[in-house]
Amino acid sequence: MPDSPIDYSTRDALAFITLNRPERLNAINRRLCIALEDAVAEANRDRDVRVIVLRGAGRSFCAGYDLQGAPQAEAAAQERTGGWDPIVDFRGMSENVKSFMSLWESPKPVIAQVHGWCVGGGTDLALCADLIFMAEDAHIGYPPARIWGTPTTCMWIYRLGLEHAKRIMLSGEALDGREAERVGLVSRAVPAERLAEDVESFAAKLATTPVNQLVMSKLLVNQAYENMGLRTTQMLGTVMDGIARHTPEGIEWRELAMKEGFAEAVRRRDEPWGDYSARSDG
Repeated sequence: MPDSPIDYSTRDALAFITLNRPERLNAINRRLCIALEDAVAEANRDRDVRVIVLRGAGRSFCAGYDLQGAPQAEAAAQERTGGWDPIVDFRGMSENVKSFMSLWESPKPVIAQVHGWCVGGGTDLALCADLIFMAEDAHIGYPPARIWGTPTTCMWIYRLGLEHAKRIMLSGEALDGREAERVGLVSRAVPAERLAEDVESFAAKLATTPVNQLVMSKLLVNQAYENMGLRTTQMLGTVMDGIARHTPEGIEWRELAMKEGFAEAVRRRDEPWGDYSARSDG
């Protein structure tokens, strides 16, 4: 469908799942989450597919949740219902986590192909994949760590060591592709013009392995992380995400966004760091 938030295609033993909201930098909404789960399921039903590539259309991989009108929508909903219900919040965000984790739970391996920006909820998508290939000039980070959010899948914790995981989750700083490779967050960082070629070359080589062997190897590694408490950590992260949006400071920031606009609110959030929306290079 031309207006689908996900474009799905196959070539030889590869399936390509492309986030397809380029006009919104592939920002996440519920339709995209549902379509993502459907595409992952389709790739796993296809006996000819052995490896899945996750990528984004347009200028960026994913700009996170589509939050342009979120502060107003959240405030209006809570006014109708009489206030914030943490259980309703948790159930709603858990549905998104379920969609992201369809990549982790996919029996067939998933390679995320990251270009441009991968921020906020977009990092949940990339980090739930099995491998990440990133353009050297791309950036990945979780700015809501500064106010109004916590990462619901908590994959930063499981993909990085203690020092770097705390740095990212305390500061919200973004890493470019080279630094992401250096700290072990991604498999490879390559020049942007080579990214698609290198991903497809590696995926094609991976696809020469029998699919049963790929499934077993992925299951074995994933189970080790499941045994470390991944699911309970995600439950806590999802609960805390809702709390972070309803602290006194979170409510104040939401009111700032409603009064002066979402762009101004995030500019002020990022101004002390000089990054994301406050970058001097535009």
